[in-house]
Amino acid sequence: MEFIVEKIGMSRTVDVPSVPVTLLKVIETKVCEVREDGKALVAYNSSKKLNKSIEGQQTKYGVSKEFNKFMTIKVAEGTETGDLSTAALAETAVVKTSLDTKGRGFQGGMKRHGFGGGPGSHGHRFGRRIGSIGNAEWPGRVMPGKKMPGHYGNSQVTVKNDVMSFDAENGILVLKGSIPGHNGARGLVRIVK
Repeated sequence: MEFIVEKIGMSRTVDVPSVPVTLLKVIETKVCEVREDGKALVAYNSSKKLNKSIEGQQTKYGVSKEFNKFMTIKVAEGTETGDLSTAALAETAVVKTSLDTKGRGFQGGMKRHGFGGGPGSHGHRFGRRIGSIGNAEWPGRVMPGKKMPGHYGNSQVTVKNDVMSFDAENGILVLKGSIPGHNGARGLVRIVK
């Protein structure tokens, strides 16, 4: 079973020693259509208030204008159209969270792969470059998978975390440890056990 969540940020418990935790807000979703393969089409509120391209879907499934984004997620057996219940999160011990990491744009080899770089003393022009990437006569090309500068971040990462608590009234899920993504990032939480 999956839920759409938004990352609030990190905090810590008041225990001694304190434990770092991540706070997630479970987004209110409405089940529009349940399919035979165990997945359902759900609608939820995105930041954009007016989305004319999906007005037909809103009318078809009878959801209000605030539910302006649609997504397919896995749901429990016996789920019917209407509000998606979050009661299962109260008894959950472990979840898998999938969010996009922070995007860092085009980065060099030192930041992207942790290369050491060259000497920083006077007279050296090596600096933060990656150095030679090719080889001599054979095979005479750059091998696939060579670590080089390029796009870094903004890729989906899934992590497994223990559930510390769930506030059903406010929809706040508290997970032990950190999860990827910036504050405000949206992703999915899947119940493991």
